Amino acid sequence: MEPGRMDERVTPARPHHKLTPDGRRMREVLSYSRRGNRFTPQQAAAWAAHHEDWVIPDEAADRPGFSLAEWFGREAPLVVEIGSGVGEATAALAAARPECDVLALEVWRPGVADTLWKLHEAGATNVRLMGVDAVWSLEHLVAPGGLAELWTFFPDPWPKTRHRKRRLVDAPFARLAAGRLAPGATWRLATDWSDYAVQMREVLDAEPTLEGGPVPRWEERPVTRFERKGLEAGREIADFAYRRV
Repeated sequence: MEPGRMDERVTPARPHHKLTPDGRRMREVLSYSRRGNRFTPQQAAAWAAHHEDWVIPDEAADRPGFSLAEWFGREAPLVVEIGSGVGEATAALAAARPECDVLALEVWRPGVADTLWKLHEAGATNVRLMGVDAVWSLEHLVAPGGLAELWTFFPDPWPKTRHRKRRLVDAPFARLAAGRLAPGATWRLATDWSDYAVQMREVLDAEPTLEGGPVPRWEERPVTRFERKGLEAGREIADFAYRRV
């Protein structure tokens, strides 16, 4: 599969549309939930001004011949951020990497709109945003070894025991993500939930193609809204960095 091109499949990109082998729809267990899509005036203005240039429509990924390179307008090292939120980290980190293309995956549309004006202010024109499921996107839109970096900052912790199966970072996803990293490429993660930090370390330590562990806070990453909320609640921030061997 070429970098950024989807393979032949019958499973559509949009979440909640997983199909059984005989073509019936079935509900997936997802690592996120969609929230309201109502815009503030500032978000609406940012969306109107920039979404045509920087947002890839969900349905585009279902079209034969979809190519990330065409949406970025060039071939460049690819970085994926899973759960970009309101774009605090996205804008700063992408602006510092003009040589890279940054694909930010975020399902919350107002957060995408917030990200758009942050990108405009930072001059980070090397970002494209999609609202498509992250697991599906890595599997179908990114070639093996196609990632220069992967960022997963403060994924939904799903703190209730009955919801733990929804957590993004589990063994199957670690195997998929590791396979998409180029040799030597880094997967950076952060969480403010101690038991999720334990889970992340156990899962990633067990993946034989990754090496790494806990690291000091990545100074390059801005303090995001989610991080501030965790600190205000008295939770400790755990940072991890794993390299593809």
